[in-house]
Amino acid sequence: MSPYLLEAYIVLVGLVILMLEAFVPALRKEHLGVFAIGGLVFGLVLLFVAKAPAHPEGNVEMARFYAFDSQAIFYKGLALVCTILVLLLAIDYRAILAKFTENPGSEEGTGEYYALPIFACAGMMWMASAQDLVSIFVALELVTITFYILVAYMRRNVGSLEAGVKYLILGALSTGFLVYGIAWIYGTTGTTDLSLMAERLQALPSATPALFGLALLLLALAFKIGAVPMQLWIPDVYQGAPTPTTAFLSVGSKAAGFIITLRILKPFMDRESVPEIAQHTTFILLVLCGLTILYGNLAAIPQTNFKRLLAYSSIAHAGFILLAVTAWGKGSETTLSTPQAVGFYLATYLIMTIGIFFALVTIRNATGSEEIAAFDGLGKRSPALALAITVLLSALAGLPLTAGFYGKFFAFRLAIDADLWFGVGLAFIGVAAGFYYYLKVIRAMYWRTSDDTSPIAISPIARYAIGTLTILTIILGFWPNPILWLLGA
Repeated sequence: MSPYLLEAYIVLVGLVILMLEAFVPALRKEHLGVFAIGGLVFGLVLLFVAKAPAHPEGNVEMARFYAFDSQAIFYKGLALVCTILVLLLAIDYRAILAKFTENPGSEEGTGEYYALPIFACAGMMWMASAQDLVSIFVALELVTITFYILVAYMRRNVGSLEAGVKYLILGALSTGFLVYGIAWIYGTTGTTDLSLMAERLQALPSATPALFGLALLLLALAFKIGAVPMQLWIPDVYQGAPTPTTAFLSVGSKAAGFIITLRILKPFMDRESVPEIAQHTTFILLVLCGLTILYGNLAAIPQTNFKRLLAYSSIAHAGFILLAVTAWGKGSETTLSTPQAVGFYLATYLIMTIGIFFALVTIRNATGSEEIAAFDGLGKRSPALALAITVLLSALAGLPLTAGFYGKFFAFRLAIDADLWFGVGLAFIGVAAGFYYYLKVIRAMYWRTSDDTSPIAISPIARYAIGTLTILTIILGFWPNPILWLLGA
């Protein structure tokens, strides 16, 4: 099967869901979610049977814009798995979606919500293969426009509408930076083809114009990955958006942002061809990385709302991933390369974060609150759920023998090998702060009491999802090889 058809198939699944939505009875919309998940699972199968063209020179124009290498395959799989889990989360969240869309007693306004993540998934898959600034822009805007709708989907909820407006305004601003950056890079190098960029950069008489264009691109990318200085939208948008959308933004959008960040930075970080540009780029990334780690971790400490805490945590994790990007290691037999370390971090982050959001939806359905106080006494009300949350939060903090430890370990290893001691020092401060605010939630579950002592009801979807993701978090903490094999490490 031609890899060019993968995204076309995913878009077709989304269009079929929209067509069916018009004819499915209002009380049976959850079946659309099940159908959508089935379509994406089949797409995951197609991903592993698709093969790159044997003679790419036969389609030169397509090969210029679309890459189907191991890195693209991994991130396409990550996008598909993330979207499948988000749709499962949406099915579990559908009662709240219905309450704030159409009639609270029906699911009339929830059908489109199962199609929109599929279109975003297609955009993220295109981003994974994009190797030209033009194709990157088109794919990125498909994802961004879809998220504009997803964030403000609960139109009868003031918080969701406010989040949608903030995301729209700052998203439009970042798009302006992106377009201006692309125009500046094209004007400087005469090409938008990233495979030719290093050669064109090497021939420039001065590095200043290229660095200015790169700075504009980094501002736009900082919005997508949630890094300083474009991180201000994250807490309000994460808190106000529907929880499945928040999970999708936290994992899927971040992963897509990092894959294009890696592709754009590759010619600028070539220390052999363009040493001066690589040196300045490393300095810029180091500053952004340090500020992102400090801001995310320190701002999370005083939070009392769990979704806002996860929002600042997302900023902090973007900083840790940026630390691996700043190091830009090529890898060896004993160490991972930067793309491999970033891929591993994002894969484990997906497992831990989606598990936490499933737990949050369960608590929200049971208590009607997303405050940390809603977790009070959970150790007695639902011991199994409390244990799973403890494991997942400990992994997010980077506790050894969990999947989250290896992600941070590989990032630190690359930074130490590159002698980025300033970044390593700030990262250690961030890790220490992370343990404090994650353990604050664990303390609420086991050391505080709640006036309501009734057991927490857990839906079958949430029970199996949380259990599976928690077990994977533990297994990968002892045996990370499956993800390393997928990364070719």
